[in-house]
Amino acid sequence: MTIGVTGATGNVGSRVTRLLLQAGERPRVLVRDPGRLEPGIAGEVDAERGDLSDRAFVTGATAGLDALLWVTPEDITAADPLSEMAAVVESGTAAVRASEVRRVVVISSVGAERRHGAGLIDGLARAEDAFLATGADVTVLRGGYYFTNLLGNLDELRDGRLTTTMPAERPMPWVDPRDVGEVAAARLLAPGWSGPVVQAVHGPADLTWAGVAEVISRATGAKVSLDVVADRAMSDGLRQAGLSGAAADALVGMIAGIRDDFTPEQERTPVTTTPTSLEQWVAATLVPMLRG
Repeated sequence: MTIGVTGATGNVGSRVTRLLLQAGERPRVLVRDPGRLEPGIAGEVDAERGDLSDRAFVTGATAGLDALLWVTPEDITAADPLSEMAAVVESGTAAVRASEVRRVVVISSVGAERRHGAGLIDGLARAEDAFLATGADVTVLRGGYYFTNLLGNLDELRDGRLTTTMPAERPMPWVDPRDVGEVAAARLLAPGWSGPVVQAVHGPADLTWAGVAEVISRATGAKVSLDVVADRAMSDGLRQAGLSGAAADALVGMIAGIRDDFTPEQERTPVTTTPTSLEQWVAATLVPMLRG
């Protein structure tokens, strides 16, 4: 079986790549910079170097694939991140059709079921629709809020603060993206499914932002105060940090879209629940970065 992987230098794709190698596969990775692959990986994969927005590149790189992991890149430094995502998805779906890829696992997010009104997640909803329309067997994995999003808060966490627009006690699914990668790898390797399939990856438990602040406080031994701010205040802060208005609105919209009267379409079950806790991730990843 020949399996392609996009996003192989990211949190999800790098985990998928390693698991495929451990399963005895030699994946074909589509990367902008092979030098960013995990150490020792480059010689074990077939690396295709190019840009996912280049339709000719993606079509050539996917030729002969039996299955493909599709991770839509999100460039928050772009003037219009949603337009950038749409262009990349168009390239990917055209390649799936042209190369007749039989199976595709698409990484999406909780909130994509809304289809509109969830900021950057809207781009993932469009990706779901576009890949489902290719005629391939498609599994969509809707992940919860990634633990790794907290890495964007390192500076304020060092100052003992954590800022969000989500109400402090509103629970939501949180997940380690490596666990999303494990589910994706299992799907890519499993022979017995056909699409369309939509499956959530909810992490081990729904968490509140107040609870997240408490977990970090315990792990670091320093009190982290939660600051709940309005959407406008968050958006203004992102603009001051250098993001475009469209990018700031897309980021703020992610939380706004899953904040009020939202319940994920897929329930929490043994299938949608994954093992890595926030406590484990904070101890292994966040604390060393805060102290580094």
